[in-house]
Amino acid sequence: MAPPDNDVLWARSLHCTLGGSEALSGVSLGVREGEILAVVGPRGSGKTTLLRCLSGQLTAQQGEVWFNSGPVHTLAPAQRERLRRERFGWIDPEPGLVPELTGWENTALPLLLRGTSHRAAKTAAQEWLERLDIGGCARKRPHALTQSQRQRIAIARALVTTPSVLFADEPTATLHRADGAQVLRTLAAAARSHGITVLLATHDGEVAALADRTVALLDGRRVAAVPPASGAEGVAACSLSV
Repeated sequence: MAPPDNDVLWARSLHCTLGGSEALSGVSLGVREGEILAVVGPRGSGKTTLLRCLSGQLTAQQGEVWFNSGPVHTLAPAQRERLRRERFGWIDPEPGLVPELTGWENTALPLLLRGTSHRAAKTAAQEWLERLDIGGCARKRPHALTQSQRQRIAIARALVTTPSVLFADEPTATLHRADGAQVLRTLAAAARSHGITVLLATHDGEVAALADRTVALLDGRRVAAVPPASGAEGVAACSLSV
């Protein structure tokens, strides 16, 4: 069964077992081109596993994943790696910057690895750093930057290739709330201005509120709403407590 034409990503009946436990149990979803979709749920609900399956990092034991009407689940490992390198971006909770490189060099790294000229890669990197309000960090190395600045550079690195889809796995988990909110607003604005589809995994309701649409997971299954943690105030699916 081919996915709908307006879905840039589409998954059907994903089952994935990790370490003897079922991380995903029959998850299906479609992601429209240019939308920001939040995948919400408590830690351990399967959010990261779902993003890894959709991005081709992980192959589910059962089910299908399609990108732009082409199957991802049947690709050979080298083809999936090329897809990730050329069409997808990824942001982890930790920046993962190369300590020896400056801000612009860390940002430009994906372009340089593609063979982009030094001048063009530097120009693109500096433009993205400016868009993310950290142009002044271009010549600084990670040890001289705040955690928020380092994470913004990681975001710029993920966006510098203008990916079709950006996967953001708890991208502000290590930041203070005010810094995290500002970083997410900047990320959302940058993605919307460039038509980049974003899948955002989060357990934070305020983060999820920035998305166009929300999908909730609980124990590896899609649910209509995630119940609040014990002792928390009653809230809707997006308003999660840890």
